[in-house]
Amino acid sequence: MKKSWIILFFLILILAIPNHSEAQCAMCKAAVESSQGQTNSVAAGINKGILYLMAVPYLLLMFIFRKQVYALWNKLRGKEVVSSEEETF
Repeated sequence: MKKSWIILFFLILILAIPNHSEAQCAMCKAAVESSQGQTNSVAAGINKGILYLMAVPYLLLMFIFRKQVYALWNKLRGKEVVSSEEETF
């Protein structure tokens, strides 16, 4: 029963959050449009934030699947991949 309450809570939370973030879009757009072309503009900060938010999931996936990424990198470069079982024996 407790598990169903937790799932229900997160479902309600997920459905409620987009309404708050959608309300900020017009304000962010107006701030970016009014500060374009200036030094240290809001637009540059927002662009850096978008790039940061875009890069983090890819880095996390690369960290989680680093052995597979390393094997794929070596395969694409034409090197022979040595598996971990062969190294230990």
